[in-house]
Amino acid sequence: MSLATAPTSVAGLQTFLAFDFGLKRTGVASGNALTRTATPQATIAAAGDARFKAVEQRIREWQPDALVVGIPFHPDGASHDNTLRAQKFARQLRGRFGLKVFEVDERYSTTEALAGGATDADAASACIILEQFLRSLP
Repeated sequence: MSLATAPTSVAGLQTFLAFDFGLKRTGVASGNALTRTATPQATIAAAGDARFKAVEQRIREWQPDALVVGIPFHPDGASHDNTLRAQKFARQLRGRFGLKVFEVDERYSTTEALAGGATDADAASACIILEQFLRSLP
């Protein structure tokens, strides 16, 4: 999904968990469509099955209607290795948890988080990703 394109079929979806996928750390944020704001959550410092166990705990805790995953691209829009990894993570979330998963172009989210003085850039990036998504809703 590009930032300029509003997602389709979001009727009835109110609460969201967002993820800024990384090989070692995955930022997490929660938010809702009513306020269109996001709140950082504790970053998941795990990989593989341990990451998915932590994600499952967050889903149980927050009971989101849908998930949002930031997909990184080069500044010119080209894909790279982490683009494919984040897309795979999004597919795995769909398969494992049966929730709707939205993908959001997350170029510059970490740069923006660091420029804003974030102490946990991963969680702050997840907030930025989720707020971009929420602003795109009709």
